Formats: sequence, C-alpha cells, structure tokens
Amino acid sequence: MLLLTVLFFVIGIVLTVGGIWLLALDGSLYYLIAGVVFLVVAMTLRKRRTLANMSYAALLLGTLIWALWESGLSWWPLASRMGAWLVLALPLLIFARNRLSVNRLLLPVWAICTVVTLSPLAMDEPTAVKGTMAEKVVSPKADIGFQEDDEWQAYGRTNLGQRFSPANQITTENVTDLELAWEYQTGDLKGPNDVGETTYEATPLKIGNALYICTPHNWLIALNADTGKELWVYDAKVPAESQRQHQTCRGVSYLAPENDTATNIVEPATQPAETLSSMQCDAQLFLPTSDARLIAVDPKTGARCANFADDGVLDLMHNMPYTQSGYYYSTSPPLVAGGHVIVSGSVNDNYDINSPSGVIRAYDAKTGTLQWNWDAGNPDETAPIGEGETYAVSSPNSWSVASADEALGLAYFPMGNRTPDQLGMYRTPAEEKYATSVVALDLETGQVEWVQQFVHHDLWDMDTPAQPVLLDLNTDKGVEPALVVPTKQGDVYVLNRATGEAIFPITEEPAPQGAIPGDFTAPTQPTSAVTFKPEPLTEAKMWGATPIDQMLCRIEFNSLDYEGRYTPPSENGSIIFPGNFGVFNWGSVAVDPRRQVMFGMPLYLAFTSKLVAKSGQDLGATNQGEQGVNENAGAPYAVEMGPFLSPLGVPCQQPPWGYVAGVDLQTGKTAWQHKNGTIEDLTPLKLPIKMGVPGIGGPIITDSGVAFMAASVDNYLRAYDVKTGTQLWQARLPAGGQATPMTYMNSQGEQMVVQVAGGHGSIGTTIGDYVVAYKLAK
Repeated sequence: MLLLTVLFFVIGIVLTVGGIWLLALDGSLYYLIAGVVFLVVAMTLRKRRTLANMSYAALLLGTLIWALWESGLSWWPLASRMGAWLVLALPLLIFARNRLSVNRLLLPVWAICTVVTLSPLAMDEPTAVKGTMAEKVVSPKADIGFQEDDEWQAYGRTNLGQRFSPANQITTENVTDLELAWEYQTGDLKGPNDVGETTYEATPLKIGNALYICTPHNWLIALNADTGKELWVYDAKVPAESQRQHQTCRGVSYLAPENDTATNIVEPATQPAETLSSMQCDAQLFLPTSDARLIAVDPKTGARCANFADDGVLDLMHNMPYTQSGYYYSTSPPLVAGGHVIVSGSVNDNYDINSPSGVIRAYDAKTGTLQWNWDAGNPDETAPIGEGETYAVSSPNSWSVASADEALGLAYFPMGNRTPDQLGMYRTPAEEKYATSVVALDLETGQVEWVQQFVHHDLWDMDTPAQPVLLDLNTDKGVEPALVVPTKQGDVYVLNRATGEAIFPITEEPAPQGAIPGDFTAPTQPTSAVTFKPEPLTEAKMWGATPIDQMLCRIEFNSLDYEGRYTPPSENGSIIFPGNFGVFNWGSVAVDPRRQVMFGMPLYLAFTSKLVAKSGQDLGATNQGEQGVNENAGAPYAVEMGPFLSPLGVPCQQPPWGYVAGVDLQTGKTAWQHKNGTIEDLTPLKLPIKMGVPGIGGPIITDSGVAFMAASVDNYLRAYDVKTGTQLWQARLPAGGQATPMTYMNSQGEQMVVQVAGGHGSIGTTIGDYVVAYKLAK
C-alpha cells in the first residue's frame, strides 16, 4: 500500500506541475484537475479508502467524458487517455476486495469506462474512407511504355514513371499462394565510417534474364532473374570521406543497344567486374555514385564502357562553383531519353550557403559529351558551358527521378529548393520561380517549355520529391496528355504535360505570415483539388503512450509556433506539418493507365523546426539531414529539426500516421483510404497491432488489380486489392523494405515480385543487404 501511495503521489505532483504549466499556456484544465485528484487519492488511500476510491471513480468518469468530448469514440485517443488510468484502478480494486462499500462505486465506473474504451465502435477508424474504385478498363490501348510483361527497364518500369506492369498471373484470388522463390545478400552492409542515414532504396532493373541492382556503397550487381544467382559485381570504390548526408542509391539506368535485342547472361563472371579491361559497349548501364561520378558499364560483363566519357567514368563536378567533397551527388538514376543521359543531382541541405549547383545536364548517351545544361540559377542559357566557367552557386536541384515523353520531346524534372531550405534571403528571382516545382525541359535543347510551382518561397524543405507519372487521361475536354505529381505537402497535381495547365483546379489559399527579419513569407500558397493535405493539428490531437507524455506533448504544442500548414520556421521553434518526410516522398505513386486509377501511401508525421542564431557559438552541428542541428555555414542561423515526438519517442500527434489510398483520376476523388502497417517493429513486445505507421518507399500496380508495397516501418512486403485497398497478403522481410518493389515474368513464364530489404537509417528500420523474390507456389 505504501508503494501505491507513493506512486499516486508522484503522478499527482507531475500532473499538477505540468497542468499548471499547460494552463499558463492557455491549454487544457484537465491535467491540473487530474493531478489534484491523484494527490487526494494518495493522501486518503491508507486511512480513508472509500474517499480515495470515490475520488478515483470520479476521475475515471470525468476523463471518459472529457476524452469523448475532445476526440469522439476513437480507439487511439481513448486508449492514450484512459488506458493507464484503468490499469492503475486495478490495485485499488484488489486492495479493497473485502470491502464491498469501497468497490461499490469504483467497480461499475471502471467497468463502464473499460467497455467504452474497448468498444468495437471505438475500433472503427473514423479517418478511413470506405469505398471502391472502378475496375473497368477505360483505356485498353493506353501507353504503358512497352507492352511486354517480362521486363522492367527503368526505375518506374519505363520513363513514364507509372510503376504499372501488364503482368497479371498473380491475381487477387491467388496472391495468398505467393512464397519465397530466392533470397540474395549483396554483402554491402553499413560500415564504421558511414554516415548515420545509410539507406537502401534501390529498385532493380530487369533486362533479358538479368536483374541489375545498386547498393548504398555504389556497387552494381547483376543477378540471374530466375534464380537470384550472382552474375557479376562492379564496385565503384567510393571513398568514405565522400559520404556526407545520404548514403544511398535508388537505382541505375539502361541504354538499349541499337539493334534493341535483349541482354542475356548465362554464366557468372570469373573475376570482379571492376578489374576487367574497358570495352566498347553496345548497351550500357549508368551507375551514379555518391562521389559525384557517372559510370557506364557493359550489362553482360560489368566492364566499364571505353566509349563513354573518360574510359567509362564521367566526373560530375566539372564547372561546379564549389567542389566540397560529398556536397553533391546523384542518389537517383539518371534519365535516358532522346539519345541523352540526363543527370540531375542532390545538393546537401543546410550545410553551406556556398554549395555546388543544382544544374541538370544532358550528355550524349554513347560518348558522354555534354549536349546542354539547364541551371535554375541561370535558366535561359542552356548551351554547353565553357571551360573555366561555372554554374550558379547553390541553385535549386532535382534530386529525385525524372520522367520523359519522347513523342512530345519533353523531360519532366521534380525540383527542390536552394540551400539553405529554411532561409530564403539568398534566392534570386529565377531561383524563386523554379524552386519546389515541376519543370518541363525540351529534350533537344534543355530550354524550359513550362513550369508549375507547388510552394511559393519554400521555407519548409517541401522539395517536389516524386517522379512525375505520365498517362493519357479521359477528361471533360477529351483525352489529355496528363502528368500526376504527388507532393510533400499532400497535394496531388494533375497537369497537362504538354502545356503545364491544370487539369484539376489549382487555387491559392492564404498562408501564415511572420518570417524572421530579412526574410519574408508568401501571402498565399497553391493547393490542388486532388489533395491529401492533413487537417490542422490542435491540442486535442496531441497523443502519447501515457497521459503524462501526452500532457508534455500538449505543453510543447502550445509552446511552439503553429498556425497550420506553412507555419514559417522561427527562433522560438515551429511545428511543420506535414513534416520533412512529407505526405508523399520519393516513392511517388503507382498509376494504372488502363483503368486510370492511382495507388498511394499518404503519410502524416509532424516535425519541428527551430532557427538557432549562431552569434559565434559552437552549436554542435551534426549535419545529418532531417534530424539534428544543421550548420548553414555562412548564414546567421543554423536550423535544428526533427520529428515531433513525446519524451517516450512516439509521435506527439495521435495516430494513424500512415495510410494506403486509392484515387479515381478521372474524377479526382479518393475512393478509399485505410490505415497501413503495424507497430510490430516499433516496440520490444513485437505486437502486430495495425496502427497506421509511417513509411518511406513506394508502390507498384499490376494489370490484375494487385498492388505491392513494403515501405512501412514494420518489416513486411504486402499485397493489396486496388479496387478496395484491402490487404490480401504479407511476407515478413529480413530487414526494412524502404525500396519500391518491381515485378516481371521470368524465363519459365512465372511472375516474380522482387523487393530490396536493406533498411533506412533515418526512420530506424532494420539494416540489411537482402534482395528477396516471390512467386506463386506450384
């Protein structure tokens, strides 16, 4: 009894002090009242047990009424408010088991509160959208790039970026018969000198009977597509000191041979590919490296292509205004289109105001000769830059995957921001125009055909992160060449890809104001009629594993600046929601162009952002991207950012945090939306509770109406019914599946589904080096 008394007293003190603090911030009165009740219980528990139990019964009943008033009959908000208090009632009931008068009130109140909290009605997720998408094929002759179902020749299968395969052997009826076909380990694991954010985001290519996969340390590996047997490995030998912010490789690119015959490899190589003599290549694979090189290798042997650049190696630091090691690199595969290999790259966020350029460059795909360069800092001059000249300093970059429509002669690049992300005073008018947008460039000249911006004067790291998806869309005006772009802020823009005009309306909405002195905030921000933008956060939407850390989240919420989406970063600290991971990220969405539907994974996770005045002090900058203190060398402010978490490390906003969703692209309406993923790998107890968890990665769709995706922070690959969003199948992965899967028909006529499972440092999933393949059981 003494221990219980002490426990209630300590909780009472914490709640009372925290409740006073919260009330001073104009927050809820509940926690102060709860603290006082806990103190009353603690002081009366030993001698006036009836009063103690009656007080606690009043607390339970009051808490239930307050919880229902704030959040309604919803399981997770109820559980966070009621769960701990219901558990603490048990020792009160047990110690009073021989005193019926003591239990007379507490027991029925406890029972009522428990029943309501565990009610099936509370389990029904109020944020779900329940419906179905049409299965009818409305465009049977839709352009899917190439009709064959046995290949996957680009990151999004083709340069259209649809992530759609015509393969249909695996169906909604038989997908549960999938089993592991083979498993391969690359041997490329995180080393002692690696940066914290080592990520494995690669989607393999399938050409002929081979798969081609890159690894975080820029190895390029060829595997037998039937068996997973290693054919050859090319190691780019990237120096450790070149790794700075993101150590990753999302994929490689392929240049088909002139005679367009498939590349077939029968036997494994007898020696490491990088030791082979270079050779003249007909077909070529392009490997971007984190030390800013582009390497061309032969698909059959892995030998470098002597015909490309300098013995197969192109130095991408040429003509850069600044050449700090590890500040510029290509994490995404280049675009091979129109006879060019077109390279864009990532410029490290928030390291230095004087950084390399974000220039986009087109090289002759066979020789590596520079054909044109487009720099958002100098957008009108696209002729190849001269020797001794330099590109614009720190100009907006395109770090994600580009798309192309060769019939229109256009390439589409999702654009990021000029570094630093949160400080806009360094940007030129041209950079302001092209940052955080999608830009259409002429494939032959690099000249801008059109640009559509998604955030004005971006202060939130809302880079356009996803590969644009191209399809011909049935609209009220007839069939239009469409481009679908999901964004971090949650809007999905559907544009005419020939003109850049909006197919679904884009409107301007008033935005919060109040940037730091010397900067400004755009008065309005665009939003699309097709949107997954989150509802604004409120104190009532704060969450925690217990009422105490929920109270602390409420205190933090009321202490930080927050006026909704686009709250500017500040010295006080601001809540950024959606956060840096975005509602959508580089995993993009998958589109079925025949049925004209979209499958996506919207994510809702708030971040905090604080501008830290330097004043000559050592801030202990970690420079690790989305988490920690980033230096912004040369600027008056550093930036400190990270997820908005409770003291126990769980998100401060109530779940769900992650969903799957389906959109009818002919109407722009969300047909269904369901929470996705479990907390199995987030807690030591390994509880497979479906909570709707965060994730990084993307989906694919097959012609049979099955979507595949891993991505979430539990280690599973899942299959979904595209019509309803229902999960049909899952397989446990040996590591985090933060890569987009792919599918193809093998040489035996069997449909394979392949997933890279290597984990992701910034979201804490299991690190590994696996490639796993599944097929239907015979």
